Amino acid sequence: MTTTRFAPSPTGYIHVGNLRTALMNYLIAKKAGGTFILRIDDTDPERSKQEYVDAIHQDLEWLGLTWDRMEFQSKRLDRYHAAADQLRDLGRFYECFETPTELDLKRKKQLNMGKPPVYDRSALALSDEAKAEMRAERGDGHWRFKLDQERINWVDGVLGDISIDAASVSDPVLIRGDGQFLYTLASVVDDVEMGVTHVVRGSDHVTNTATQIQMIQALGGTVPKFAHHSLLTGPQGESLSKRLGTLSLRDLREAGVEPLALLSHMARLGANQPIELRDSLDEIAEGFDVDQFGTAPTKFDAQDLYPLTARYLGAQPLAAVADEVSSAGVADADAFWAVIRENITTRKDIAAWADLFANGADPVIDDEDQAFVAEAMALLPEGPFDGDSWGNWTKAVKEATGRKGRGLFMPLRKALTGMSHGPDMSAVLPMLQVIKARG
Repeated sequence: MTTTRFAPSPTGYIHVGNLRTALMNYLIAKKAGGTFILRIDDTDPERSKQEYVDAIHQDLEWLGLTWDRMEFQSKRLDRYHAAADQLRDLGRFYECFETPTELDLKRKKQLNMGKPPVYDRSALALSDEAKAEMRAERGDGHWRFKLDQERINWVDGVLGDISIDAASVSDPVLIRGDGQFLYTLASVVDDVEMGVTHVVRGSDHVTNTATQIQMIQALGGTVPKFAHHSLLTGPQGESLSKRLGTLSLRDLREAGVEPLALLSHMARLGANQPIELRDSLDEIAEGFDVDQFGTAPTKFDAQDLYPLTARYLGAQPLAAVADEVSSAGVADADAFWAVIRENITTRKDIAAWADLFANGADPVIDDEDQAFVAEAMALLPEGPFDGDSWGNWTKAVKEATGRKGRGLFMPLRKALTGMSHGPDMSAVLPMLQVIKARG
Protein backbone atom coordinates (compact mmCIF):
# COMPACT_ATOMS: atom_id res chain seq x y z
CA MET A 1 0.00 0.00 0.00
CA THR A 2 1.40 3.37 -1.04
CA THR A 3 1.52 5.71 1.95
CA THR A 4 2.66 9.32 1.92
CA ARG A 5 2.57 12.15 4.42
CA PHE A 6 2.59 15.91 4.80
CA ALA A 7 4.07 17.07 8.09
CA PRO A 8 3.67 20.83 8.59
CA SER A 9 4.62 22.62 11.80
CA PRO A 10 1.72 24.64 13.28
CA THR A 11 3.91 27.70 13.80
CA GLY A 12 2.48 29.81 10.98
CA TYR A 13 0.27 29.73 7.90
CA ILE A 14 1.21 27.32 5.14
CA HIS A 15 2.39 28.90 1.89
CA VAL A 16 3.02 27.90 -1.72
CA GLY A 17 6.31 26.24 -0.79
CA ASN A 18 4.51 24.00 1.70
CA LEU A 19 1.76 23.37 -0.83
CA ARG A 20 4.22 22.04 -3.38
CA THR A 21 5.31 19.36 -0.91
CA ALA A 22 1.79 18.57 0.27
CA LEU A 23 0.38 18.33 -3.25
CA MET A 24 3.10 16.02 -4.58
CA ASN A 25 2.68 13.63 -1.66
CA TYR A 26 -1.10 13.77 -1.98
CA LEU A 27 -1.03 13.06 -5.72
CA ILE A 28 1.30 10.06 -5.36
CA ALA A 29 -1.09 8.50 -2.83
CA LYS A 30 -4.19 9.51 -4.83
CA LYS A 31 -2.89 8.04 -8.09
CA ALA A 32 -1.99 4.75 -6.41
CA GLY A 33 -5.19 4.50 -4.37
CA GLY A 34 -3.07 4.71 -1.22
CA THR A 35 -3.09 6.62 2.06
CA PHE A 36 -2.25 10.29 2.60
CA ILE A 37 -1.37 11.17 6.20
CA LEU A 38 -1.57 14.67 7.65
CA ARG A 39 0.99 14.68 10.44
CA ILE A 40 1.19 17.77 12.61
CA ASP A 41 4.76 18.42 13.73
CA ASP A 42 3.94 20.01 17.08
CA THR A 43 6.78 18.80 19.26
CA ASP A 44 7.73 22.42 20.03
CA PRO A 45 5.08 23.44 22.60
CA GLU A 46 6.17 27.07 22.72
CA ARG A 47 5.82 27.79 18.99
CA SER A 48 2.97 25.42 18.07
CA LYS A 49 -0.48 27.06 18.11
CA GLN A 50 -3.96 25.61 17.73
CA GLU A 51 -4.94 28.50 15.49
CA TYR A 52 -2.34 27.34 12.97
CA VAL A 53 -3.55 23.74 13.20
CA ASP A 54 -7.03 25.02 12.38
CA ALA A 55 -5.62 27.11 9.53
CA ILE A 56 -3.82 24.08 8.05
CA HIS A 57 -7.10 22.17 8.08
CA GLN A 58 -8.95 25.05 6.42
CA ASP A 59 -6.34 25.56 3.72
CA LEU A 60 -6.11 21.89 2.77
CA GLU A 61 -9.90 21.49 2.80
CA TRP A 62 -10.27 24.58 0.58
CA LEU A 63 -8.01 22.87 -1.95
CA GLY A 64 -9.70 19.49 -1.60
CA LEU A 65 -6.53 17.84 -0.27
CA THR A 66 -8.37 15.64 2.19
CA TRP A 67 -6.31 13.34 4.39
CA ASP A 68 -7.02 9.72 5.18
CA ARG A 69 -5.44 9.88 8.60
CA MET A 70 -4.25 12.60 10.94
CA GLU A 71 -1.55 12.33 13.59
CA PHE A 72 -0.11 14.72 16.15
CA GLN A 73 3.51 14.21 17.04
CA SER A 74 2.89 15.72 20.48
CA LYS A 75 0.76 12.64 21.22
CA ARG A 76 3.53 10.23 20.25
CA LEU A 77 6.28 11.27 22.65
CA ASP A 78 6.32 7.80 24.24
CA ARG A 79 7.24 6.32 20.85
CA TYR A 80 10.15 8.73 20.52
CA HIS A 81 11.36 7.86 24.03
CA ALA A 82 11.23 4.18 23.10
CA ALA A 83 13.17 4.78 19.89
CA ALA A 84 15.79 6.79 21.79
CA ASP A 85 16.21 3.93 24.25
CA GLN A 86 16.57 1.48 21.36
CA LEU A 87 19.30 3.60 19.78
CA ARG A 88 21.11 3.84 23.14
CA ASP A 89 21.01 0.06 23.49
CA LEU A 90 22.49 -0.24 20.00
CA GLY A 91 25.34 2.14 20.87
CA ARG A 92 24.12 4.62 18.28
CA PHE A 93 23.07 7.44 20.63
CA TYR A 94 25.38 9.53 22.81
CA GLU A 95 25.10 12.55 25.06
CA CYS A 96 27.04 15.76 24.35
CA PHE A 97 27.52 18.88 26.45
CA GLU A 98 29.09 21.55 24.23
CA THR A 99 27.45 24.95 24.28
CA PRO A 100 26.48 26.63 20.99
CA THR A 101 29.46 28.98 21.43
CA GLU A 102 31.86 26.08 21.89
CA LEU A 103 30.50 24.30 18.83
CA ASP A 104 30.84 27.47 16.79
CA LEU A 105 34.47 27.84 17.84
CA LYS A 106 35.15 24.24 16.85
CA ARG A 107 33.61 24.81 13.42
CA LYS A 108 35.67 27.96 12.85
CA LYS A 109 38.86 26.16 13.85
CA GLN A 110 38.14 23.30 11.44
CA LEU A 111 37.41 25.71 8.60
CA ASN A 112 40.65 27.59 9.27
CA MET A 113 42.49 24.28 9.02
CA GLY A 114 40.78 23.51 5.70
CA LYS A 115 38.70 20.72 7.20
CA PRO A 116 34.91 20.24 6.89
CA PRO A 117 33.05 21.68 9.93
CA VAL A 118 31.93 18.30 11.25
CA TYR A 119 31.34 17.50 14.93
CA ASP A 120 34.51 15.87 16.28
CA ARG A 121 32.73 13.31 18.50
CA SER A 122 34.76 14.42 21.51
CA ALA A 123 31.79 13.55 23.75
CA LEU A 124 32.37 9.86 23.01
CA ALA A 125 35.60 10.04 25.03
CA LEU A 126 33.85 11.31 28.16
CA SER A 127 33.82 8.93 31.12
CA ASP A 128 30.68 8.37 33.14
CA GLU A 129 32.25 10.48 35.90
CA ALA A 130 32.98 13.32 33.46
CA LYS A 131 29.43 13.19 32.15
CA ALA A 132 28.05 13.39 35.67
CA GLU A 133 30.20 16.44 36.34
CA MET A 134 29.01 18.05 33.12
CA ARG A 135 25.37 17.46 34.02
CA ALA A 136 25.92 18.94 37.47
CA GLU A 137 27.60 21.98 35.93
CA ARG A 138 25.55 22.50 32.74
CA GLY A 139 22.41 20.44 33.08
CA ASP A 140 21.35 17.62 30.79
CA GLY A 141 23.18 17.38 27.50
CA HIS A 142 21.88 17.00 23.98
CA TRP A 143 21.82 13.63 22.26
CA ARG A 144 23.38 12.80 18.88
CA PHE A 145 22.88 9.82 16.57
CA LYS A 146 26.19 8.12 15.80
CA LEU A 147 26.49 7.72 12.06
CA ASP A 148 28.32 4.83 10.45
CA GLN A 149 30.97 6.73 8.54
CA GLU A 150 30.38 5.16 5.16
CA ARG A 151 28.75 6.27 1.92
CA ILE A 152 24.96 6.52 1.94
CA ASN A 153 23.39 5.85 -1.46
CA TRP A 154 19.87 6.05 -2.84
CA VAL A 155 18.07 6.65 -6.10
CA ASP A 156 16.16 9.90 -5.72
CA GLY A 157 12.86 10.29 -7.56
CA VAL A 158 13.90 13.73 -8.86
CA LEU A 159 17.66 14.02 -8.41
CA GLY A 160 18.62 10.52 -9.56
CA ASP A 161 21.57 8.68 -8.02
CA ILE A 162 22.70 10.28 -4.75
CA SER A 163 25.77 9.33 -2.75
CA ILE A 164 26.81 11.14 0.43
CA ASP A 165 29.82 10.32 2.59
CA ALA A 166 28.54 10.15 6.16
CA ALA A 167 32.01 11.12 7.36
CA SER A 168 31.41 14.56 5.87
CA VAL A 169 28.26 15.08 7.97
CA SER A 170 27.96 15.85 11.66
CA ASP A 171 26.19 13.31 13.82
CA PRO A 172 22.69 14.84 13.99
CA VAL A 173 21.27 16.14 17.25
CA LEU A 174 17.99 14.32 17.93
CA ILE A 175 17.16 15.50 21.47
CA ARG A 176 17.90 18.98 22.80
CA GLY A 177 19.24 19.66 26.25
CA ASP A 178 15.75 20.62 27.43
CA GLY A 179 14.46 17.21 26.36
CA GLN A 180 12.62 18.32 23.23
CA PHE A 181 12.64 15.79 20.41
CA LEU A 182 13.76 17.29 17.13
CA TYR A 183 12.22 16.80 13.72
CA THR A 184 14.76 14.25 12.55
CA LEU A 185 13.99 11.68 15.24
CA ALA A 186 10.22 12.21 15.29
CA SER A 187 9.99 12.04 11.49
CA VAL A 188 11.98 8.82 11.25
CA VAL A 189 10.04 7.07 14.00
CA ASP A 190 6.74 8.12 12.45
CA ASP A 191 7.75 7.10 8.93
CA VAL A 192 8.83 3.68 10.18
CA GLU A 193 5.82 3.01 12.37
CA MET A 194 3.24 4.46 9.95
CA GLY A 195 4.58 2.51 6.99
CA VAL A 196 5.39 5.55 4.86
CA THR A 197 6.53 4.30 1.44
CA HIS A 198 7.21 7.58 -0.41
CA VAL A 199 8.60 10.88 0.88
CA VAL A 200 8.67 13.98 -1.32
CA ARG A 201 10.19 17.15 0.11
CA GLY A 202 12.42 20.08 -0.78
CA SER A 203 15.99 19.69 -2.00
CA ASP A 204 17.20 21.43 1.17
CA HIS A 205 16.51 18.12 2.98
CA VAL A 206 18.95 15.97 0.98
CA THR A 207 21.56 15.79 3.76
CA ASN A 208 18.82 15.08 6.30
CA THR A 209 17.70 12.19 4.13
CA ALA A 210 21.17 10.65 4.21
CA THR A 211 21.27 10.62 8.01
CA GLN A 212 17.65 9.49 8.25
CA ILE A 213 18.30 6.50 6.02
CA GLN A 214 20.85 5.23 8.55
CA MET A 215 18.45 5.92 11.41
CA ILE A 216 15.64 4.03 9.67
CA GLN A 217 17.93 1.08 9.12
CA ALA A 218 19.13 1.18 12.74
CA LEU A 219 15.51 1.04 13.92
CA GLY A 220 14.77 -1.90 11.63
CA GLY A 221 12.48 0.02 9.28
CA THR A 222 12.06 -0.04 5.51
CA VAL A 223 13.59 2.95 3.75
CA PRO A 224 10.93 4.88 1.76
CA LYS A 225 11.42 6.07 -1.79
CA PHE A 226 12.72 9.61 -1.45
CA ALA A 227 12.29 12.44 -3.94
CA HIS A 228 13.55 16.00 -3.47
CA HIS A 229 11.87 18.70 -5.52
CA SER A 230 13.58 21.96 -6.41
CA LEU A 231 13.01 25.05 -4.30
CA LEU A 232 10.82 27.91 -5.50
CA THR A 233 12.19 31.30 -6.43
CA GLY A 234 10.52 34.55 -7.43
CA PRO A 235 9.82 35.36 -11.09
CA GLN A 236 13.28 36.93 -11.49
CA GLY A 237 15.03 34.06 -9.74
CA GLU A 238 15.14 35.85 -6.40
CA SER A 239 14.77 34.01 -3.13
CA LEU A 240 11.22 33.55 -1.93
CA SER A 241 12.23 33.03 1.68
CA LYS A 242 11.37 36.60 2.70
CA ARG A 243 8.17 36.71 0.63
CA LEU A 244 6.58 33.42 1.60
CA GLY A 245 4.64 35.15 4.34
CA THR A 246 2.77 37.07 1.65
CA LEU A 247 2.21 33.92 -0.39
CA SER A 248 0.24 32.01 2.20
CA LEU A 249 -2.65 29.94 0.92
CA ARG A 250 -5.13 32.06 2.83
CA ASP A 251 -3.77 35.20 1.16
CA LEU A 252 -4.16 33.61 -2.27
CA ARG A 253 -7.68 32.51 -1.36
CA GLU A 254 -8.55 36.02 -0.21
CA ALA A 255 -7.15 37.39 -3.47
CA GLY A 256 -9.64 35.26 -5.39
CA VAL A 257 -7.42 32.49 -6.74
CA GLU A 258 -9.48 29.39 -7.53
CA PRO A 259 -8.37 26.07 -5.97
CA LEU A 260 -8.13 24.16 -9.24
CA ALA A 261 -6.20 26.99 -10.85
CA LEU A 262 -3.65 26.85 -8.04
CA LEU A 263 -3.50 23.05 -8.00
CA SER A 264 -3.19 22.74 -11.78
CA HIS A 265 -0.35 25.26 -11.75
CA MET A 266 1.57 23.75 -8.85
CA ALA A 267 1.19 20.15 -10.10
CA ARG A 268 3.17 20.99 -13.25
CA LEU A 269 5.37 23.90 -12.15
CA GLY A 270 8.97 22.87 -12.79
CA ALA A 271 8.01 19.73 -14.73
CA ASN A 272 8.78 18.97 -18.35
CA GLN A 273 5.06 19.02 -19.12
CA PRO A 274 3.03 22.14 -19.96
CA ILE A 275 0.83 23.67 -17.28
CA GLU A 276 -2.77 22.90 -18.16
CA LEU A 277 -5.96 23.76 -16.32
CA ARG A 278 -7.63 20.59 -15.05
CA ASP A 279 -11.22 20.07 -13.97
CA SER A 280 -10.60 17.89 -10.92
CA LEU A 281 -7.98 16.53 -8.56
CA ASP A 282 -8.53 13.09 -10.07
CA GLU A 283 -7.52 14.45 -13.47
CA ILE A 284 -4.49 16.20 -11.97
CA ALA A 285 -3.43 12.97 -10.23
CA GLU A 286 -3.84 10.91 -13.38
CA GLY A 287 -1.25 13.00 -15.22
CA PHE A 288 1.18 13.39 -12.31
CA ASP A 289 4.66 11.83 -12.25
CA VAL A 290 7.29 13.08 -9.83
CA ASP A 291 10.10 11.97 -12.17
CA GLN A 292 8.95 14.61 -14.69
CA PHE A 293 10.31 17.40 -12.49
CA GLY A 294 13.64 19.10 -13.04
CA THR A 295 16.37 19.87 -10.56
CA ALA A 296 16.87 23.58 -11.27
CA PRO A 297 15.32 26.22 -8.97
CA THR A 298 11.73 26.78 -10.08
CA LYS A 299 10.36 30.25 -10.72
CA PHE A 300 6.97 31.01 -9.19
CA ASP A 301 4.94 34.10 -10.06
CA ALA A 302 1.59 34.50 -8.32
CA GLN A 303 0.36 36.55 -11.29
CA ASP A 304 0.36 33.36 -13.38
CA LEU A 305 -2.51 32.07 -11.24
CA TYR A 306 -5.00 34.71 -12.42
CA PRO A 307 -5.29 33.77 -16.12
CA LEU A 308 -5.93 30.18 -14.98
CA THR A 309 -8.50 31.41 -12.47
CA ALA A 310 -10.23 33.43 -15.21
CA ARG A 311 -10.28 30.41 -17.53
CA TYR A 312 -11.70 28.24 -14.78
CA LEU A 313 -14.49 30.69 -13.96
CA GLY A 314 -15.29 31.28 -17.62
CA ALA A 315 -16.09 27.59 -18.01
CA GLN A 316 -18.34 27.36 -14.95
CA PRO A 317 -22.16 27.18 -15.00
CA LEU A 318 -24.22 29.71 -13.10
CA ALA A 319 -24.67 27.22 -10.25
CA ALA A 320 -20.95 27.43 -9.45
CA VAL A 321 -21.17 31.17 -8.75
CA ALA A 322 -24.79 31.37 -7.61
CA ASP A 323 -23.93 32.72 -4.16
CA GLU A 324 -21.86 35.59 -5.52
CA VAL A 325 -24.41 36.47 -8.20
CA SER A 326 -27.23 36.37 -5.67
CA SER A 327 -25.26 38.56 -3.24
CA ALA A 328 -24.74 41.07 -6.03
CA GLY A 329 -28.52 41.51 -6.29
CA VAL A 330 -28.78 40.55 -9.97
CA ALA A 331 -32.33 40.17 -11.29
CA ASP A 332 -31.77 38.05 -14.43
CA ALA A 333 -28.92 35.85 -13.20
CA ASP A 334 -28.74 33.66 -16.31
CA ALA A 335 -28.41 36.58 -18.69
CA PHE A 336 -25.99 38.36 -16.37
CA TRP A 337 -23.65 35.36 -16.08
CA ALA A 338 -23.77 34.68 -19.80
CA VAL A 339 -22.55 38.22 -20.47
CA ILE A 340 -19.75 38.48 -17.89
CA ARG A 341 -18.47 34.94 -17.38
CA GLU A 342 -15.56 35.27 -19.81
CA ASN A 343 -14.72 38.78 -18.65
CA ILE A 344 -13.89 38.30 -14.99
CA THR A 345 -10.61 37.32 -13.38
CA THR A 346 -11.90 36.38 -9.92
CA ARG A 347 -15.28 36.03 -8.23
CA LYS A 348 -14.78 39.49 -6.76
CA ASP A 349 -15.34 40.96 -10.23
CA ILE A 350 -18.95 39.72 -10.23
CA ALA A 351 -20.07 42.44 -7.82
CA ALA A 352 -18.27 45.10 -9.86
CA TRP A 353 -20.10 44.11 -13.05
CA ALA A 354 -23.43 44.04 -11.20
CA ASP A 355 -22.77 47.54 -9.91
CA LEU A 356 -21.86 48.77 -13.38
CA PHE A 357 -25.06 47.41 -14.90
CA ALA A 358 -27.25 48.70 -12.07
CA ASN A 359 -25.68 52.11 -11.47
CA GLY A 360 -23.79 52.88 -14.63
CA ALA A 361 -20.10 53.58 -15.06
CA ASP A 362 -18.21 56.83 -14.94
CA PRO A 363 -17.59 57.49 -18.63
CA VAL A 364 -14.05 57.62 -19.97
CA ILE A 365 -13.92 60.06 -22.90
CA ASP A 366 -10.70 61.19 -24.52
CA ASP A 367 -10.47 64.89 -25.38
CA GLU A 368 -10.54 64.26 -29.10
CA ASP A 369 -13.74 62.21 -28.73
CA GLN A 370 -15.77 64.69 -26.63
CA ALA A 371 -17.81 66.11 -29.52
CA PHE A 372 -18.23 62.71 -31.16
CA VAL A 373 -19.54 61.06 -27.99
CA ALA A 374 -21.93 63.95 -27.30
CA GLU A 375 -23.36 63.62 -30.82
CA ALA A 376 -23.60 59.84 -30.51
CA MET A 377 -25.41 60.01 -27.16
CA ALA A 378 -27.95 62.36 -28.64
CA LEU A 379 -28.77 59.58 -31.12
CA LEU A 380 -29.14 56.89 -28.45
CA PRO A 381 -32.86 56.16 -27.95
CA GLU A 382 -34.42 55.59 -24.56
CA GLY A 383 -34.46 51.97 -23.43
CA PRO A 384 -35.29 49.27 -22.88
CA PHE A 385 -32.63 47.88 -25.20
CA ASP A 386 -32.41 44.49 -26.84
CA GLY A 387 -29.83 42.52 -28.79
CA ASP A 388 -30.30 44.69 -31.87
CA SER A 389 -30.01 48.05 -30.13
CA TRP A 390 -26.20 48.35 -30.25
CA GLY A 391 -26.06 47.52 -33.97
CA ASN A 392 -28.88 49.92 -34.85
CA TRP A 393 -27.42 52.73 -32.78
CA THR A 394 -23.83 52.44 -34.06
CA LYS A 395 -25.16 52.29 -37.65
CA ALA A 396 -27.00 55.57 -37.07
CA VAL A 397 -23.91 57.13 -35.45
CA LYS A 398 -21.72 56.02 -38.35
CA GLU A 399 -24.08 57.61 -40.88
CA ALA A 400 -24.23 60.86 -38.87
CA THR A 401 -20.51 61.23 -38.09
CA GLY A 402 -18.70 59.22 -40.74
CA ARG A 403 -16.70 57.34 -38.12
CA LYS A 404 -16.18 53.61 -38.50
CA GLY A 405 -14.26 50.66 -37.08
CA ARG A 406 -12.26 51.16 -33.89
CA GLY A 407 -12.69 54.93 -34.08
CA LEU A 408 -16.45 54.40 -33.87
CA PHE A 409 -16.80 51.55 -31.41
CA MET A 410 -14.03 52.14 -28.85
CA PRO A 411 -15.08 55.67 -27.72
CA LEU A 412 -18.67 54.45 -27.28
CA ARG A 413 -17.60 51.39 -25.25
CA LYS A 414 -15.47 53.60 -22.98
CA ALA A 415 -18.26 56.13 -22.60
CA LEU A 416 -20.80 53.49 -21.58
CA THR A 417 -18.65 51.13 -19.48
CA GLY A 418 -15.57 53.13 -18.53
CA MET A 419 -13.45 50.30 -19.97
CA SER A 420 -11.61 49.70 -23.22
CA HIS A 421 -12.43 46.01 -23.33
CA GLY A 422 -15.14 43.64 -22.18
CA PRO A 423 -18.08 41.59 -23.41
CA ASP A 424 -19.81 42.12 -26.76
CA MET A 425 -21.54 45.48 -26.47
CA SER A 426 -24.67 44.12 -28.15
CA ALA A 427 -25.05 42.00 -24.96
CA VAL A 428 -23.91 44.72 -22.57
CA LEU A 429 -26.24 47.51 -23.72
CA PRO A 430 -29.46 45.64 -22.79
CA MET A 431 -28.01 45.06 -19.29
CA LEU A 432 -27.32 48.75 -18.58
CA GLN A 433 -30.01 50.21 -16.36
CA VAL A 434 -28.26 53.57 -16.02
CA ILE A 435 -26.13 55.31 -18.65
CA LYS A 436 -24.15 58.09 -17.03
CA ALA A 437 -22.74 59.34 -20.33
CA ARG A 438 -26.13 60.80 -21.15
CA GLY A 439 -25.23 63.54 -18.70
